[in-house]
Amino acid sequence: MINEQLLHAVQDIARDAGNAILSVYNTDFDVENKADDSPLTQADLAAHRIISAGLRALDAELPILSEEGTDAESEDRRSWERFWLVDPLDGTKEFINRNGEFTVNIALIDAGQPVLGVVHAPALGATYLAAAGIGAFRDDSEGRRPIGTRRAPERPAFVVSRSHQDEALQALLAKLPAHDAVSTGSSLKFCLVAEGAADLYPRTGPTSEWDTGAGQCVAEIAGARVATLPEMTPMRYNQRDTLLNPGFVVIGDPDASWVDQLGG
Repeated sequence: MINEQLLHAVQDIARDAGNAILSVYNTDFDVENKADDSPLTQADLAAHRIISAGLRALDAELPILSEEGTDAESEDRRSWERFWLVDPLDGTKEFINRNGEFTVNIALIDAGQPVLGVVHAPALGATYLAAAGIGAFRDDSEGRRPIGTRRAPERPAFVVSRSHQDEALQALLAKLPAHDAVSTGSSLKFCLVAEGAADLYPRTGPTSEWDTGAGQCVAEIAGARVATLPEMTPMRYNQRDTLLNPGFVVIGDPDASWVDQLGG
């Protein structure tokens, strides 16, 4: 059952993982390369261990799908109706570059849909959290407050990946009206749309489901629409053999005049 107590418990787990990440961030840490050539640090592994232990303490029976966990066979994974989806350190490149734009992502997936999400940015001292039936919030040094998307202004702000931009993204942006572009790392892009600091996050480059589940939950509960490209259908989880996402967009104002130009 989703309630305030569960949401806060997951937030506490994310913060504990964030503290472990920062303890590595402030040292001369080593970087390894995984089989897919993506970077891996001690911080990824430490955060994974803390999150896994914390979530199992909440519910020992609920499966956990983590970027740093053992891959579940697709036929087993596809039978999961409800599970935790975790990226212990999203934005490892940003972590390595020490720009602060990395997050801890924890989402609860139910019937393919993220229904609880926590995005914690330890270096920024900010947490974005949301749950179905409860709302979306930002929690930082000024306290916890509700967040929501905004109506698109005449000159919208689009947030794009700091580390992953390609020709398909440039072609998509060329179809849209004049805008200001903001680059940032990790799932913070979802959160900027969710809190009304940006109006669109388009993503044409590769992402995995653990990169997006928590951010999607925060954005959707804050009022955004998250849709696949080019079909513009709802983005769902654990529905396919692969854990790679299609391209997608996060739209702060679904009624904006330029939304129809995103698909096709």
